[in-house]
Amino acid sequence: MSSTPAAMRPRLLGRGAVNALVALFVLYTLLPVLWLLLAAAKERDALFSSNLLSLGDFSPVRNLSELFAMDGGLYGRWYVNSLLYAVVGAFIGSLLSVACGYAFDKYRFAHKEKLFALVLAGVMVPPTVLALPLYLMASQTGLVNTFWSVFIPVLFNPFGVYLGRIFSRGYVPDEVLEASRMDGAGELQTYLRVSLRMLGPGFVTVFLFQLTAIWNNFFLPMVMLSDQELYPVSLGLYAWNSNASVSPEYYPVVVTGSLLAILPLIAAFVLLQRYWRSGLTAGSVK
Repeated sequence: MSSTPAAMRPRLLGRGAVNALVALFVLYTLLPVLWLLLAAAKERDALFSSNLLSLGDFSPVRNLSELFAMDGGLYGRWYVNSLLYAVVGAFIGSLLSVACGYAFDKYRFAHKEKLFALVLAGVMVPPTVLALPLYLMASQTGLVNTFWSVFIPVLFNPFGVYLGRIFSRGYVPDEVLEASRMDGAGELQTYLRVSLRMLGPGFVTVFLFQLTAIWNNFFLPMVMLSDQELYPVSLGLYAWNSNASVSPEYYPVVVTGSLLAILPLIAAFVLLQRYWRSGLTAGSVK
């Protein structure tokens, strides 16, 4: 029996309300990005005018050249630093997190749940609270104002360990491990050749979370570093923005640098999102 127009009306109204709410959130998300895109291509004087959203006064090439020439090309150095901190750190940190989560899920050892409770407690501690203890530890070991003072702390992610255990429980059946052991594979070989493949989507998820957190990391580098050559993009742009009130020529380079700073995160999410939906049972046996 077909639905009458009166019966379909509440359904259409509900769907329209949901679509309107989604459109509102999309607009709220994209408007700042649109403003940043237009502002990065504007001349300095246009940044302070009321017609910023107009399609005139574009000078993107000039802004880019000024960005990479400012202060002897520091921005390029900051960008490379951020890539090292974030990409390499997220990759190594994700490997450690997934391996730890796998160990918590598949192995039995003394005080396992108590240790995991400590990991969960670490999830609830804000990173800013740990900045001072990390600084004191780095000071005692002579690592303050070095690359390692920022790189080493970002390798350890309690939330990543928690996600690693969840993914291991959901995507690595115990029967698969037993079959691998019966075939003569050792524990390390089983993990590398069977379990890690099945944990691929979990690894990518942890990697993206870690990449975003490290790329946007600000407080730890600010505490640890005083050499501008070691700054990441976030801290470098903050330093330039602080100088902009005295030297207005910093305003356009800060805006252009902010636009370039979000491109790696967008690229990572676009390129890696397909791994969340495929390969969830890679390496399993029938």
